[in-house]
Amino acid sequence: MAAARLRAKEDRRDFPGERVDKTFLILTLLLLAIGLIMLWSASAAQSMYDTGYQISTKYLQKQAVCAVLGLGCMYLFSRIPASFWLKAAWPLYGISIGMLLLVLVAGESVNGARRWINIAGLQFQPSEIAKFTMIVLFAKLTKAFGTETHKFRYGVLGFGAALLGILIPLALEKHLSAILLMGMVAVVIMFVAGTSGKWLLAGAGAAVAFVVVYVSFMGYAGDRITAWLHPENDPSDTGYQILQSLYAIGSGGLFGLGFGKSRQKYLYLPFQYNDYIFAIVCEELGLIGALLIMVLFAALILRGFWIALRASDRFSTILATGLVALIAVQTVLNLGVVTNLLPSTGIALPFFSYGGTALAVNLGEMGIILSISRQRNQTKNQEALL
Repeated sequence: MAAARLRAKEDRRDFPGERVDKTFLILTLLLLAIGLIMLWSASAAQSMYDTGYQISTKYLQKQAVCAVLGLGCMYLFSRIPASFWLKAAWPLYGISIGMLLLVLVAGESVNGARRWINIAGLQFQPSEIAKFTMIVLFAKLTKAFGTETHKFRYGVLGFGAALLGILIPLALEKHLSAILLMGMVAVVIMFVAGTSGKWLLAGAGAAVAFVVVYVSFMGYAGDRITAWLHPENDPSDTGYQILQSLYAIGSGGLFGLGFGKSRQKYLYLPFQYNDYIFAIVCEELGLIGALLIMVLFAALILRGFWIALRASDRFSTILATGLVALIAVQTVLNLGVVTNLLPSTGIALPFFSYGGTALAVNLGEMGIILSISRQRNQTKNQEALL
């Protein structure tokens, strides 16, 4: 009996794919921990102000609860095989569209935007769930289309129709940031799936034309472009936020002012705990600390793509690729906005920015990648990868 148990233990060692990727798990937990710590620092002054100078952890407490829920989802999803999401793709897609349409009728307005739903006291953004379901559906379609994705009928019309089902409700919500993000992630998935490059270039041209028209009709979006190009022309209004962000980054210098010693977080920089939290990171931790955090994000993204390339089947490869691309695009866009390399998009920094729905969903998505990593050393089935 003892010999049998020993042989079974040795057999399990021969199949490391049955265990989650520890490197990816550690990177995720490390970014989450650093993100919560920096959120505490960045939101302390705002929390004191909002609570009549009674509590400095108002936002941290809410974020921590969502982090715990997210970790629970990450663990649960890491135990669920990818085949579950393959079967659930179309039902999830339908539910997501239904919730996006519900926002237009019964959604709550926050900061002038109607993008939230409140159910039993729980407020969340359906767009966060829609991003995930789009990736799951694209992975299912990739598996269904097989090697036919290079054809216009499948690689463009097939994916495009599925994408429009989500983008149209988002356009009605005037949720340009989500449209931009999902469009970029969709392009990454389509490229990996095998859609012809000429069609992707044509789609990129159409997207640029759409943005130009959209900005022309949406005054607030036009103001964002003006503030991006010339923030100094209106330092007290449209250019105020980006100028304060640049002041925070510049004042941090090489080594920063020290943890908790930011000046801009004292209600000078708007949304200092949300979209612009990385400016506070730069101010407190300096260029060195900011670069280290960027290295952690880069390592997580590269490891995620490594897992995707070693997935056991085509669906899992595309699913992991899409989820990692979502984190990558969000990170790049957020850092670009904070440093004024890009116009303001309203896209948060994963694991750092305040937002319970986004954090819980991000952690759940990381759990799916961990689940896929369990089978990374299994032999791929006979279907073509690309």
